[in-house]
Amino acid sequence: MKIRDRYIAKTLLMYSLVVMLVWLSIYSFFNFLSELNSVGISNYNILDAIKFIVLRIPEVAYDQASAVILLGCLLGMAHLASTGQLLIFRVTGLSVLRTVWITVKNALFIIFLLIFIGEVFAPVLTKYAESERESALGQASLSNNQDGFWIRDGDNFINVENNVDGRLFSGISIFEVNKSNKIESIINSESANFDGKSLDLDETDIYSISAKNKFEKIDLKERNTYNKSVTFDQDLIASLEKEPKDLSTYTILKQIQFLTDNKLRAEVFEVELYNRLVRPLSLVAMILLAMLFIFGSNRDVTLGRKIFFGVAIGLSFELISRIGGAMSLSFEFSPLLSSFAPPLLVIILATLMLINKSTN
Repeated sequence: MKIRDRYIAKTLLMYSLVVMLVWLSIYSFFNFLSELNSVGISNYNILDAIKFIVLRIPEVAYDQASAVILLGCLLGMAHLASTGQLLIFRVTGLSVLRTVWITVKNALFIIFLLIFIGEVFAPVLTKYAESERESALGQASLSNNQDGFWIRDGDNFINVENNVDGRLFSGISIFEVNKSNKIESIINSESANFDGKSLDLDETDIYSISAKNKFEKIDLKERNTYNKSVTFDQDLIASLEKEPKDLSTYTILKQIQFLTDNKLRAEVFEVELYNRLVRPLSLVAMILLAMLFIFGSNRDVTLGRKIFFGVAIGLSFELISRIGGAMSLSFEFSPLLSSFAPPLLVIILATLMLINKSTN
């Protein structure tokens, strides 16, 4: 039994790797054609383009993992079915549920491996690839400059007119609010250095506002330097310029914690986080749906058509799941429920249908 299970797992793994290799090759080819438009600008050459594409491959593999694994597993099962091996296995006692379980285990092994690569190595390699590309194109100094931003830090509201590189800010205004939601002081500075824990402001003007007998009194203090502790860090500042899907899971967790602590809405980041956490469950649901088309008689519908329908329905489910996450933001219902409920429901229904096929 172990030899049979290992053979099936090996077949599924081989087909999944082949599909991954083909997909990454197609991606690399078309992206290389796109990068050729930049070759010759400044110091950017063909070797730089190839290095940029290669270093981004782990990120692409991570993003496309579910579709690739689904297709690979289905093609592997189709090979076993078309060569009669699957029928032989079933005659020798391999049940439908056992076959599905082997497929699911193989798929989960691959996706957890790709998740590990995508969360640990891909962000570092992608950041390095983009940095090297920008440097070769002579865009490094420009790309590091970001627009200004507003951010809430506890009872303070901080405005930065220009974020140079995540460490140097210019045009800083800090509004300190008391428990009555009234501004009690305003801190202005032309520039500041940010070390990830505090702001070191230069040439600072501090306006203290106090109210007595219905009149407001404003006192001005001028300081050469002023230090202001903050609870955000450089990763959070850098994430302000990116979409949630482009952030690492660790950074998303930090964003959610920071926004929650400051009583700000974090639903956009929660939806992205739950979509990532539910990815293995969604893959299982897609495979169970697709496996319903693998087993059964081929007299009415060819195996190739069954595989097509299986892949189409599996990918449609993933699309619907993503739409559900977006709808949770629009209609303000639980992103946790919208992410986990559909795959769990599909897994239960598909499992019951497979059990019925297994007993027939």
